[in-house]
Amino acid sequence: MKAIGYKENLPIDNTKSLQDVELETPKATGRDILVEIKAISVNPADYKVRAGMPAEGDSWKVIGWDATGIVTAIGEDVTLFNIGDEVWYAGDFTRQGSYAEYQIVDERIVGKKPQSLSYAEAAALPLTTLTAYEMLFDRLEVSKDDANKSILVIGAAGGVGSILVQLAKKLTKLNIIGTASREETTSWLKELGADTVINHRNKLSEEFEKYNLPAPEYVVSLNATEHHVDEIAKLIKPQGKFGLIDDPKSLNVMPFKGKAVSTHIELMFTRSMFQTEDMIEQHNILNKASELIDNGTIRTTLGENFGTINAENLRRAHAFLETGKAKGKIVLEGF
Repeated sequence: MKAIGYKENLPIDNTKSLQDVELETPKATGRDILVEIKAISVNPADYKVRAGMPAEGDSWKVIGWDATGIVTAIGEDVTLFNIGDEVWYAGDFTRQGSYAEYQIVDERIVGKKPQSLSYAEAAALPLTTLTAYEMLFDRLEVSKDDANKSILVIGAAGGVGSILVQLAKKLTKLNIIGTASREETTSWLKELGADTVINHRNKLSEEFEKYNLPAPEYVVSLNATEHHVDEIAKLIKPQGKFGLIDDPKSLNVMPFKGKAVSTHIELMFTRSMFQTEDMIEQHNILNKASELIDNGTIRTTLGENFGTINAENLRRAHAFLETGKAKGKIVLEGF
């Protein structure tokens, strides 16, 4: 099968950072399904792993954590899917990824693909949807019926923010405050359902004062957490909840002590990495998301289609993601 992999951690402008290779097609056993991949999307996790996680020995490391495709084989213990099913998933951090024609994945972290979306449109969503849903409802435990609270989403125009804003708007009664710094991304957030958009290039506390905004009960930081943490501590309501998904080199939570603010880290790979007892919740969340899409409640966050799935186009996608200027998600389709 065709695949794109690496053996060395190299800058993305080096042609060996991601290479077209031929690998053996894997076999499905146990609760695994074998998926013929139709489309994928790229995430910040992709370039972080490519740049920092070594390949094992002399083998090719294949990454990628968003895919749509068709089930072509199933393990002997599979009960959730049949051959021919259209599926979508974000995969498992500990296994070979989706930059390949075929991929093995545990059925418990796979959902039925939304029927109203193309493979490319659907590929934009699994990882970010799981991250956003788990952050809102598993980590922060947001109430779906409380209409008197606010959420601040920092870096809201990216992949996770684009779906988190939609989920918060459609599934809760929260007042949604998103941050962006460009006219294009500000308009995008308003279109997705943000009630107010403020500029994260300015001090957040000054932006809150400028727009006369209430102290948020919830704050979600999707990037540059180190830069914003002191402002978050100023803004957040006493006994509020703070969640983050990025990788600050250090995080001093002591500014939150006076307000008794709880801190929550979301990583959508945790359930599959540790084979948690509730691992099947990702199957359930993806199926819920499919229903929400098919009934028109939420929409794809596809930003750009970078063409065929090959090393050249993936290097281009990684390079663009590394600029931090992506709006929505970058997808690639077909081999």
